[in-house]
Amino acid sequence: MIKGGPSLKQERNLITDIPGPKSIEMMQRRKKAVSAGVGGALPVFAHAAGGSVLLDIDGNTFIDLGSGIAVTSVGNSAQSVVENVKEQAELFTHTCFMVTPYEKYVEVCEKLNQLTPGTHEKRSALFNSGAEAVENAIKVARAFTKRQAVVAFEHGYHGRTNLTMALTAKSMPYKHSFGPFAPEIYRMPMSYPYHDNRSGEVVAREAISKMEKEIGANQIAAIIVEPIQGEGGFIVPAPGFLPAIAQFAKANGIVFIADEIQTGFCRTGAWFASEHEGLVPDLITTAKGLAGGLPLAGITGTAEMMDSVHVSGLGGTYGGNPIACAAALGSINEMEQHNLIARAKELEQIFRDGLTQMQSKYPAIGDIRGKGAMMAIELINPDGSPNSDLVSKVSKYCHQNGVIVLTAGTYGNVIRFLPPLTISTQLLNEGLDVVEQGFKAAS
Repeated sequence: MIKGGPSLKQERNLITDIPGPKSIEMMQRRKKAVSAGVGGALPVFAHAAGGSVLLDIDGNTFIDLGSGIAVTSVGNSAQSVVENVKEQAELFTHTCFMVTPYEKYVEVCEKLNQLTPGTHEKRSALFNSGAEAVENAIKVARAFTKRQAVVAFEHGYHGRTNLTMALTAKSMPYKHSFGPFAPEIYRMPMSYPYHDNRSGEVVAREAISKMEKEIGANQIAAIIVEPIQGEGGFIVPAPGFLPAIAQFAKANGIVFIADEIQTGFCRTGAWFASEHEGLVPDLITTAKGLAGGLPLAGITGTAEMMDSVHVSGLGGTYGGNPIACAAALGSINEMEQHNLIARAKELEQIFRDGLTQMQSKYPAIGDIRGKGAMMAIELINPDGSPNSDLVSKVSKYCHQNGVIVLTAGTYGNVIRFLPPLTISTQLLNEGLDVVEQGFKAAS
């Protein structure tokens, strides 16, 4: 029997057309059993995965440049994660931390308090998903400030629940037909260097002016922002934008929340993307890369803010599940033991070299951006307008030729790359070769 994890051979190998016959059959079963509202990027079904490859039920092996949307950052079924999960599952699978607490929840909180920016006294709380973490961060901010207004930014993505849909900028597919949304949410301009060609300070002044005029600084409970926007297209704001917004928040008693759900845990070449500009957020939300593939999310913040909520105001039946906590401790151990911060920086250089060479041949690649192993290319038409059609063609070619890539962007014209931080240089270069072949085929 084929197993996943480290024993799975790290190679791309296609033995059928994509999708293969078993995946085609399974797709019919899916259509009869699963809501049509649940999307899907690839037409294949996974059988096993390990490290940086995924094996489908037809025996085809794919290079994974998506990591389940930045989740399996330490590689799929990493040894420490699997061992910790097995050990914990044999002890107990659930008690609910609010009923009978357990050590691993406390250990994960201690790690989050240690690793997140700032040397101040911190507290953490654990949840199930990124959207749940964001909702609870807003709850903490409102409880602490006794204010209601929340500021988010253009192109931002914060989740699919009612409140987080209100925070999310993109309508289709996330918000369309699902309103009305939570009130007291305000959207401000975001620094987008490729399009606005303005300094971070200039865009920040515009956003701050709008906040002061349209809301009133003394009415704002929280400002929430992704240090590098994820679904919006891996937008890296111009230097100075985030520090100016954070300073405005501090000066006006506003809680500054860094949504590090996609950017956290070594992904950008630092433990957290906030560190690139020396930010120390009041609250940080985490999920995705935290637990090596198991559902776990967290909020970490100043002790004063996190302790301002009344007893039992935070929590949930499954939040901080013991198996997920065990996985998180294994995942963090992998990051520390293998210095995945340094590896993320190396992967960035490989991406920049390969994508820059591609850009010289294919002018449709308008922009190359990102940090660490969170990189993207924005595709444009000759007139500079978004080229979502080419994104579809290139990504489909990659999928049919054994490479998993993801798309993003407000206009659907961005291909994003989120490989496991443990991917080999050889495998990453092979994946980039297939991406370039996709451009050639589409041309």
